[in-house]
Amino acid sequence: MTANVGNLDRIMRAVLGVVLILAPFVSGAAVFQGWLMWASVIVGAVLLFTAATRFCGLYRVFGIKTCRT
Repeated sequence: MTANVGNLDRIMRAVLGVVLILAPFVSGAAVFQGWLMWASVIVGAVLLFTAATRFCGLYRVFGIKTCRT
């Protein structure tokens, strides 16, 4: 896997991933009940994974590369 996620993209994914993982547990909002809670956690985990590995499968499919290397 070659890196295709740049630094700014990586930071934004990491921040949004943490927010999506923590939101259902910290906010107590009614919107995060049931399957939406799990969807939020799963999407957040995927964002954190892509930020950590610097590889996004969808970027590869669409030919997008935000990193300089």
